[in-house]
Amino acid sequence: MDADNEIDVKEAFQRAQKSHNNKAKLVASLKSRYNTLEDKTSFHEDFVNCLKHAMIVYKREPTVENVIEFAARFATSFQAAPKAEEEEEDEEEEDDHPFLSFIFNFLLESHKANSHAVRFRVCQLINKLLGSMAENAQIDDDLFDRIHQAMLVRVTDKFPNVRIQAALAMTRLQQPSDPDCPTIKAFMLILENDTNAEVRRAVLSCIAMSPHTLPKVLKRTRDVKENVRKLAYQVLADKVHVKALTIAQRVSLLEHGLHDTSEAVKEVVCSRLLPAWLLRLDGNVVELLYRLDVENCAETALETLKAIFKDMAADELLQNRIQLDNRKLIPMESLTCENVLYWRALCEFIKGKGDDGDEMLERVLPDAATYTDYLSGYLQRVPVLSEEQRADLNQLELAMTKTFTSQQLIHLISCLDTNEEGGRKRVLAVLQEMLALSQTPSSLVVLVTDKLLTLVSDDHRRVQIVAEIISDLRVPITEASQPLDENLSRRQQVQLAEVKVRILEAKQALEECIAGQDFNRAAELKESITELEKEHKVIQERAQPADIEIPTEKNDPETLLRCLMMCAELLKQINLKNRIVPTISALMSSLILPSIASVHPAVRSMAVVCLGTCALHCMDFAKTHMVLLLQIAQLDDVKIRISALRAVIDLLLLFGFQLLSEPAAGQKSAERMEEDEEGEVAKDTAQSIMVMLSELLDNEVAELRTEAAEGLAKLMYNGRMSSAKILSRLILLWYNPVTEDDIRLRHCLGVFFQLYSRESRAHQEVVEESFLLTVHTLLNAPATSPLAEVDVNNVVELLVELTRPSALVKRSANTEEVSVHDYLAVRICGEMLKDPTAPEVRLYAKTLNHLELSREETVKKDLLSLLQQLVQVVKDRICLQALEKMISYLVDSKEQAELLNATALQPLDVNADETAMECPSKSAKKDKRGQRKVCTAKGGRKPSKSSEESDGENVPDSVPAVRPSRRAKTAALEKTKLDLNPLINQEANIS
Repeated sequence: MDADNEIDVKEAFQRAQKSHNNKAKLVASLKSRYNTLEDKTSFHEDFVNCLKHAMIVYKREPTVENVIEFAARFATSFQAAPKAEEEEEDEEEEDDHPFLSFIFNFLLESHKANSHAVRFRVCQLINKLLGSMAENAQIDDDLFDRIHQAMLVRVTDKFPNVRIQAALAMTRLQQPSDPDCPTIKAFMLILENDTNAEVRRAVLSCIAMSPHTLPKVLKRTRDVKENVRKLAYQVLADKVHVKALTIAQRVSLLEHGLHDTSEAVKEVVCSRLLPAWLLRLDGNVVELLYRLDVENCAETALETLKAIFKDMAADELLQNRIQLDNRKLIPMESLTCENVLYWRALCEFIKGKGDDGDEMLERVLPDAATYTDYLSGYLQRVPVLSEEQRADLNQLELAMTKTFTSQQLIHLISCLDTNEEGGRKRVLAVLQEMLALSQTPSSLVVLVTDKLLTLVSDDHRRVQIVAEIISDLRVPITEASQPLDENLSRRQQVQLAEVKVRILEAKQALEECIAGQDFNRAAELKESITELEKEHKVIQERAQPADIEIPTEKNDPETLLRCLMMCAELLKQINLKNRIVPTISALMSSLILPSIASVHPAVRSMAVVCLGTCALHCMDFAKTHMVLLLQIAQLDDVKIRISALRAVIDLLLLFGFQLLSEPAAGQKSAERMEEDEEGEVAKDTAQSIMVMLSELLDNEVAELRTEAAEGLAKLMYNGRMSSAKILSRLILLWYNPVTEDDIRLRHCLGVFFQLYSRESRAHQEVVEESFLLTVHTLLNAPATSPLAEVDVNNVVELLVELTRPSALVKRSANTEEVSVHDYLAVRICGEMLKDPTAPEVRLYAKTLNHLELSREETVKKDLLSLLQQLVQVVKDRICLQALEKMISYLVDSKEQAELLNATALQPLDVNADETAMECPSKSAKKDKRGQRKVCTAKGGRKPSKSSEESDGENVPDSVPAVRPSRRAKTAALEKTKLDLNPLINQEANIS
């Protein structure tokens, strides 16, 4: 045998272990050796014997990986190259090569081995064999079915690495066109249910896109693991055309991707997904906006445009993509929802660059006067629909489109240069005209008012402008049809003044007569006053011409709603430190308070918003109308109740419960109440408010329940109230399965618990006080209650973590200070002593061993005393083991021996089942709905990782990693070197 051309199997495997050897030459040499043999059975046996030594190694050693790679390349080297169609029969014969069939048979017989290392290597080899075959390669149908069945079994293996390789091996076995393909079904099942993130990533990397698999891949963009979400966006960018997605799917992908908590996921959306979509749309950004339906998702579209602009150069930004004319305006006939939104986003992006973008902004936006004239002209084209026209969907859709376009044009006012006085005055005049016109749609009133008040910095001027607009809307100015005679008018005014003076004198005399008890004279004066008032009325009617219509105040719902919208925006803009001026008081008495009693819900809702906002400016005003807000929060429609509830919470946050300490100045009775009585009234009022909020936590309406919970959380976090009972209610509400679909509620409370407990020790004491309240409620919950499904162990773990001393933001420097966990331990021991035979004693005993206890001697002595009493009365073996562990933690070995002898602690059975230490809970067998994962606080005990978490294998991303230098690879190889030569030699000696 020529040593240069032919080598035996053992030598080939020995050389293959070293990465510097050329695998292609080794394969060619061994193949030449194989072809010269007449009896290939011995070769097959030697090859498998050498391969087995690598297959029993589970760790990803470089030498083992080299051997596996060499074996796969050698086996697939017998596959024939692609041939012409007329030689198809010969090709099929070559595809069924004896050695390749032998290797597949060996691997399929070994895939059920007890060793997880062997199962892993079997799946890895099958994956490499199938992946190394040509694209048009064919295998026997029977072999295909056998591989398919084996891999379907292995994707359910206990070890994640085995599942990963099995999933990768099934990549070429997919049939995307077949809706009943077992591989596709297995992949979708893995994506939905596999607990290991790396397995889900492996399936994402190899699953074929089809209408059946696309929804599952889209769902992985909301996976709990960052790497899975990142790969899901990469797969969608590479494999899915933007037109294959629905509008809702595109918007959802961008909305969630651009707001993802992980910066890596955001980067993938900006650098991979958006460029891929633009590439398939020929780089037309406006076309992409059309695919997003910007009318219903303007905010998402704006954020998408900002993400696109970040990667554009300055010259590319200024390309004429929005058809600006020589006036730097889009012609009104060419205005669409897409190009006007693009124009707005572009101007806002350039404006955000500061001084660097001023020159660029002048090239895409005209001066203020020109733009306001353009805006005013377009707003006059917005149609005002009647009730009949609203029934026509085409006209309604056209009006909604023009309204959306108007909103974007109004937003562009923020980008105008209003430093020049002339342009600034013109903008203010146009905005005031828009608000005064009844033709302006109500949906634009808030936006126009906001832009108007932003341009005016003085609060007094703001109030004056808005009051004048409201006055013009409610009492329109009418012109006289004929000019009045000035001399006649002056004489009539003098007569009116004389009569008024006589009436005032008669009234003053009447008061003096009554005070002097001259009732006869008083009766005469009263008759004369009546006559004077009649005369005054006659003169006043003469002074008013018959052809002049007396203006009446408009109280229709549309006018009231527009005025209330402006008033609410005004109250939000002015400074809270400024007191209520007389103009606002007049608006309150003439507009806001009467609207509270309106029969139209929209008017009442906006009036409640105005009332609550105005109350924030004055404590006396808030005291006067607090009762009214509380009544509305309990008796009106849901939307209006929410507005009133928010107002009450805001007032309590700003002024505190001292707002209820005394009645308002206008409500004080003549006989003042004593201070203690006032305190009782305030206490009763505060108590009634808390009762109302507590009852709302059980309300069937999810919106009211969420607002009440969020309000209580705000009050507790800001120190306005402190209640262990309320905190316990919030914890139970968070775990309650009924609130499982209330995402806002659960997110709010989840953040609140962490921030509240870590803020201060006082907050942790409140959590500690709520511990037993919460546990008792869950343990005593009836079987029909949703709380019966909650895992008590999980709740206890949360409360322990929230009260952990090491979790405090500001920790005390004194390490021997009594901690909250010390008090909690004493509470738990006292609860155990009440009934040592209760089932929950096991739970309490287990909890004691998870507490962070201080070394303060007094607490330590008291706790040991309680533990001594417990070990004498507790009979449960598992509890005694937990108590003994607790004692050993508190005392040293000598003290522990003395303590055990003193308390006559019974020896425990050392042969007891180790699994008995696990606290059995009935709730563990129940449905896991309502559970929450608890983050392990810093300094706490770290839980041991299960095989599902610790055995994961990293699946490489589709983006190629940077290759390390040869020197670095050599150094890494030497550190992880595993030599298989002794094992191979030993096998050769045995044979």
